[in-house]
Amino acid sequence: MARYKKYDYKQMVLLPISLEEQVVPGTLEFAIHTVVESKLNMSVFDEKFNNDETGRLAYDPKVLLKVVLFGYARGLISSRKIERACQENIIFMALSCGQKPDHSTIAMFVSSMKEEILPLFRDVLLVCEEMNLLGGTFFALDGCKLPSNASTQWSGEIEDLKRKKDKLEEKVRELIKEQEEEDGKDDGSSSDREYRDKLVEKFKKQVDRIQAWLKDNNARIGKTGREVKSNVIDNDSAKMTSSHGAVQGYNSQALVDAKHQVIVHGEVFGESQDIVLAEPVIDGARENMEQIGHTDYFKGKTFTADSGYHSKVNIQKCMDEGLDAYIPDKLFRRRDPRFAGRMKKGEHCKRTHYILEDFQYNDKEDHYICPNNKILSLNVKRMVTTGNVYRRYKASEEDCRSCSKKDKCIYGNGRGPKQLMVPIGPDGVNLTKIMIKKLESEQGKKIYSRRMAVVEPVFANIRFLKRMDRFTLRSKIKVNIQWLLYCMVHNIEKIANYGFT
Repeated sequence: MARYKKYDYKQMVLLPISLEEQVVPGTLEFAIHTVVESKLNMSVFDEKFNNDETGRLAYDPKVLLKVVLFGYARGLISSRKIERACQENIIFMALSCGQKPDHSTIAMFVSSMKEEILPLFRDVLLVCEEMNLLGGTFFALDGCKLPSNASTQWSGEIEDLKRKKDKLEEKVRELIKEQEEEDGKDDGSSSDREYRDKLVEKFKKQVDRIQAWLKDNNARIGKTGREVKSNVIDNDSAKMTSSHGAVQGYNSQALVDAKHQVIVHGEVFGESQDIVLAEPVIDGARENMEQIGHTDYFKGKTFTADSGYHSKVNIQKCMDEGLDAYIPDKLFRRRDPRFAGRMKKGEHCKRTHYILEDFQYNDKEDHYICPNNKILSLNVKRMVTTGNVYRRYKASEEDCRSCSKKDKCIYGNGRGPKQLMVPIGPDGVNLTKIMIKKLESEQGKKIYSRRMAVVEPVFANIRFLKRMDRFTLRSKIKVNIQWLLYCMVHNIEKIANYGFT
């Protein structure tokens, strides 16, 4: 007969645990504990409390900040999960010194750090500077679009929201009418009646929410002076296209120092396009460096950003700051012979679509002949896009509709006649022309090729290793707090890896 070891849940076990010994030197939790305990000026929180003589004792902000930072480092963005970790996980217990703050305390602490978050971020940056983790010669800027705690279904222009409110009111009237008809028959089930009542209550709340929002808010105007979509839940957020599709969220920016990939400034924007974001990020980084004792920090330094940041505003800002900027235009890849034509995944030599060189130009008639011997006539003599001048040639709709080679045409197999954009060159002597010349030089290519290796791992660390895939707070102020906390975690991890032992 089989024999098993005996066990008894009533037995008592004494587990002597030293909380201090759980925070092992060389680990991230040790770096968080040491930085918060001895390097950050936590007195910035003192003015919030008025319990010198009366009132309940408050949790020390050091304890709350430690568990929040370590929770974010372990992918716990929910305050309820951090609360549970403080009750079950020995590392969280050690950082909180055995205290068990509840989720509402943690959530309130994070969302109320409007005035304190930037000084704390700068204190961490100062520690990085003291440990020689900042190179101060090469910087890379990039951003990622993260969903916010809001839905795209509550987005729209003012007229769209008014129509949505009217439709909801119409649904309420229809449901009430249906219920009255059922009551008249006196054979309607109670479950159907309860279901309709819940729907009516739900739609009425939605109507009240939209009505209250319309009363307090006006149309949201974009950079072009036109109205853009507002959002009833979080009007600071914006509907933007990301690699995961359309999201209602924020554009999270980070300026990274190349030496050890330390973030020198982070900020979120309810703006989908990057063409106007380099200026505020550079201003924020300059202010950060000035606060830790550096003036004219960016003068003569190298600055890189991808083609999404290419605009006269951003380039001019870099020139005003004395930055040696490398920001390619959107045609950067097209001019590179390595990216000529369209390629299938895994095929780097075989083109699958026609390119401009496959179209023959007739200089006498000033038209192009496509590979199927159809004519593309001049449609627009001069059009300027991203600082470059083009001539546009267009085929007839009939020729394209019956073309046997349209699947391989330069713009794919989309509907409508095909258009050929022929670049003439940069629009006069402008900033785009200067930037193109810099980037197409051997030195420019070498410098710009470093950008991806500097900034992309930062977002990989925050988004995938730290599991920061969405913001849980609302409004730019609160979301910015959450983003800077993640930037702080990233920088403290650099301190743990290259500083503390």
